[in-house]
Amino acid sequence: MADGKKTLIFDLDGTLLDSIEDIAVSMNKVLESLNLPIHKIEDYKYFVGSGIDVLVENALGNHSQEIKDEATKRFKIEYDGKLHLKTLPYNGIYDLLNELKKMSYNISVLSNKPHELTVSYVNHFFKDYGFKEIHGQKTNVPKKPDPIAAINIAKALNIPCEEIYFVGDTKVDMQTAKNAGMKAIGVLWGFRDEKELKEFGADFIVEHPLHILNIIK
Repeated sequence: MADGKKTLIFDLDGTLLDSIEDIAVSMNKVLESLNLPIHKIEDYKYFVGSGIDVLVENALGNHSQEIKDEATKRFKIEYDGKLHLKTLPYNGIYDLLNELKKMSYNISVLSNKPHELTVSYVNHFFKDYGFKEIHGQKTNVPKKPDPIAAINIAKALNIPCEEIYFVGDTKVDMQTAKNAGMKAIGVLWGFRDEKELKEFGADFIVEHPLHILNIIK
């Protein structure tokens, strides 16, 4: 039971981890293997955020479902094998987590990355920080921006949704926060810009991880 504590739910890719190069390189290898055109790394910042199916849809465009299914299968194999090559926490993330740990805040992760990969990444990079709940995309739970998974985290921690800060870098995260009745913190070091974050309901905008402390204190 974690009731009464200040609580933050973090998105993973683009918020805690800079993972875009690994995602882009993996998908481009899949595209090459299917004799399809590849994309610039920068383009992938707008392809991600809504799970693998949407990533594949964005990367492949107008192709048959059969080819998209094959690309999805190949991407999972390719990406899983490259788990931690270029992916690293953003500058300042460890500093933020160290401060949150000192203050005994509740911290959790909610990602649209597949659940097993989400758990692997958090355990690999953040095992010392005591994340209470770690949730990726699961077949039986609607993905963000549906609020169910975020609300389930709130229930597990026994914290009212309106007292929770949801931290993310895309419109999907801001929509999730709003849909769940949580406070939305948009981060500018991730994959999208301030305009998108504000347009989709960010209550706060931060330029550096440690700036989050000014909001939650």
